[in-house]
Amino acid sequence: MATTLSVLVLGAGGIGHALVTGLDTGIDRVDPFKDMKNRPQGGHGMNVLVVGTDGRDRITREQRRAYRLGGDPCHCTDTVMLVHISGDRERASVVSVPRDSYAEMPEHVDATTGKRHQAHPVKLNAAYAEGGPGLTVRTVENMTGIKIDHYLEVDFSSFMKTVDAVGGVEICTTRPMKDKYTGLDLAAGPHELTGGQALQYVRSRHVDGAADLGRMERQQRFLAALIDRVTSGGVLLNPVRFREVATTMLGSVRADQGFGTEQLLGLAKAMRGFDPASSEFVSVPVGDVSFPVKGIGSTVKWDAVKAQKLFQALREDRPLAPRSAADAKDRPAGKVVDVAPNTIRVQVFNGTRTDGLGRRVDDALRATGFDTTRSPRTGEGPERQRTLVEYDPRWDRSAKSLAAALPGAELRAVKGRGRTMRVVAGLDYRSVTPVRPEDTRTGAFEAVTGDRVVCP
Repeated sequence: MATTLSVLVLGAGGIGHALVTGLDTGIDRVDPFKDMKNRPQGGHGMNVLVVGTDGRDRITREQRRAYRLGGDPCHCTDTVMLVHISGDRERASVVSVPRDSYAEMPEHVDATTGKRHQAHPVKLNAAYAEGGPGLTVRTVENMTGIKIDHYLEVDFSSFMKTVDAVGGVEICTTRPMKDKYTGLDLAAGPHELTGGQALQYVRSRHVDGAADLGRMERQQRFLAALIDRVTSGGVLLNPVRFREVATTMLGSVRADQGFGTEQLLGLAKAMRGFDPASSEFVSVPVGDVSFPVKGIGSTVKWDAVKAQKLFQALREDRPLAPRSAADAKDRPAGKVVDVAPNTIRVQVFNGTRTDGLGRRVDDALRATGFDTTRSPRTGEGPERQRTLVEYDPRWDRSAKSLAAALPGAELRAVKGRGRTMRVVAGLDYRSVTPVRPEDTRTGAFEAVTGDRVVCP
């Protein structure tokens, strides 16, 4: 995905056909569409299936040690994204697909054993191991009803080369991020990531409780930052630098036979003016994050109704993120917090003798997005001078996000409190400070445009 959009943007910079010609000679070719039948009907725009494969057997021993890439390669898809380029070439919609999605794999011949398998349930990332790019494309088409026009495959090595080729990518975090499995260790704030560090960032699954779903959002944030780097950096203005970067990126990927220079150049000319706001990101709606399947284990089951609406929008070439948000010049007002307010349940108590204070606090918290009970209660005991936030230690991140909306409030951990936060308003209460999540997803599909997730 990063490689494709980067080259499209670079080619749109008025470089000229001569410099672009021949860039595709280094692409490793595959034929994922061979002998495919009964495919979905094509829609408007262009659909590219982008997969990130393990490929740790292609990197150096030093890189394995530095970026915690030990162990045997799984020969599976570590990341799956469906990229839709709109018919007018003014928008790129990126749909992240959970790699552990419950999938019905079609009948096929196992690429490793040569045995013919009947249709059977699997985790989506197993399709690559059993049948390579071809079976992966067939499985995704069967699940989504979307016809795949092109296939692009990136492994660990090509990912790192792409990031280093553009001079690194800036990522901003609202809190420290640490993952002992990948070695990721970032303090809160802005960071300039090299290729290896970026790989740690997009691979990490243990920085919060969101596991793979949180990882997909970080991958989307990274892609938006990469697009921002390419479109705002000096690469576009330097023809020699352009060819160097494009050659590095395209020389380290695998793609289908029809994905070549002419197609890239044609898209590039049409996508002039492409920037982070031209991209939008969304994840397939999930109904059950831990759906058990005998013989397979825990899988991710999609929300069938919402997922089909999402894929229908792609087939009809419709935007996924509200255009009003994408066209806004400024970010939503409010202090950035780690956890989205609408996911935090709050029960308000009036800890004073001031009539109506509980209702005012409840209304103000709800106005900034918190999921209040709308039934404030009267606190017990003497009047409180200072507003109190009581929370279960298991939801400490949510508590800190809530406290950010109540400056000066006391935080108190109470084991067994449960998911609902308890706010006891004190005499010091003046108002609620508006807050917003780092990732401002809106609309029916909870999509976000790239300009909303890059560093301010």
